[in-house]
Amino acid sequence: MFIYRSDEIKEIDRDAEAKGMAPFTLMEVAGHGLFLKIANVIHKSEPVLVLAGKGNNGGDAIVLARYLNNQGYKADLAFPLGPPKTETAKRHLDYYEASGYHVVPWTPEIKVSGWLIDGLLGVGAKLPLREEIALVTLWMNQQQAAIIAIDLPTGVDSDTGMYDPNSVKAAYTFSLHGYKPSAFLQSASEQFGSCECVDIGLKPTSRWQVWTKEAVRATRPDRREDSHKGTYGTGLLVAGQDDMPGSAALAAIGALRFGIGKLSVSTTRHASLIIGQLAPEATFIYEPLESDHLDVYSAIAIGPGRDLDEGLETLIAKALQTEKPVILDAGALQKRDYPKRKAPTIVTPHPGEFARMTGYSIKSIQSNRLELAKAYAMANQVVVVLKGQYTVVAFPDGSGLVNPTGNPSLAKGGSGDTLTGLLLASLSFYSNLKAGVANAVYIHGLCSDEWIKENGETALVAHDFASLLPKVLKKFDI
Repeated sequence: MFIYRSDEIKEIDRDAEAKGMAPFTLMEVAGHGLFLKIANVIHKSEPVLVLAGKGNNGGDAIVLARYLNNQGYKADLAFPLGPPKTETAKRHLDYYEASGYHVVPWTPEIKVSGWLIDGLLGVGAKLPLREEIALVTLWMNQQQAAIIAIDLPTGVDSDTGMYDPNSVKAAYTFSLHGYKPSAFLQSASEQFGSCECVDIGLKPTSRWQVWTKEAVRATRPDRREDSHKGTYGTGLLVAGQDDMPGSAALAAIGALRFGIGKLSVSTTRHASLIIGQLAPEATFIYEPLESDHLDVYSAIAIGPGRDLDEGLETLIAKALQTEKPVILDAGALQKRDYPKRKAPTIVTPHPGEFARMTGYSIKSIQSNRLELAKAYAMANQVVVVLKGQYTVVAFPDGSGLVNPTGNPSLAKGGSGDTLTGLLLASLSFYSNLKAGVANAVYIHGLCSDEWIKENGETALVAHDFASLLPKVLKKFDI
């Protein structure tokens, strides 16, 4: 479940060869791994045409074609761009033909049903596609056949959200050794279809990964028999104003349902009347907070339902002087300098807010979410939770993760406020910062996935998390 840029994949291949892994063997392992995945998708009665390119991606396709034929599948192999050029791919073609199998001719006039295997280009492909390649990919997309891409669809850039207009539209993509960043970037992710990784026996080296249910279960703290409310921290939520009490209420519900021991909400008296009805467990603060008052809290979240004014900016500065985790959301998200501090600072922008913070366009952000979030986290020594499809979490040390949960039902006002509450709770009692942030993001998205099992995407509203969270959290108690 790791993620690799194209330059990292190339370095991994060079390192494996330097340590004694022959390229021929590595290609054999890759092709066999692809076969094991694809055998779960294709039935032996269905025709398969494997299209191999001139490079090593094409070599993987040659090995795959051999395994398919060995196991009784109706698989043909063709080279629409010409025969292989790399020595390793040539040797595997020799072995394919020595095994009694033949290469079939390809022309744009043929019609194919069943399955097409896209083994034309790998991670080193450059955009735009050359005319001869675009001719083949356009032909592939016009066939009455489902497409399976090896590593990534031809015409999709490995590292960004860019893709050629004629890029392959795959039903399945099986990525070798790890995911490629574009599988999680708009709008390239739409070209991948269902994406899975193929283990090729190499040691994982990436510092970026896809978070999983197993990772949540392994890192979620136990609720000890001898624990009490103080065990799970006291959080401070600075949120809400007279015209936006709901944001604070939703964040408060998220924190309380996620397991925080005690919660104080700094807000207006009018807003507290609404918040108190929805989250009666919370206590309220109306007076301005001084620096020495902030030290009693285990974590601080600032911003939901608040406009940025001088008072809020002053409070943010005071909070950042403490040694407590600070979460900045909504109105607290601005272009700013962050002081060097021992405790973590977490910023939770959606793309529009991140554009305001960085000066990048939203389009640029959406095409480079992983890299831009990573760069901002490292430059400012903060944790970035860049919300949206495949929420990105980037840490100051250069590591990070992509969250696979969530769906368009979250595209409603208030869902981000709820996430802030979950983060406030997790940072109040998790000892592991990365797990605390990752698990809050994962479970927040999982609630929406649980919702659409029985309800329409459009119907979810943020206060539904009050009932969804207990059901979802129960899954991790088993």
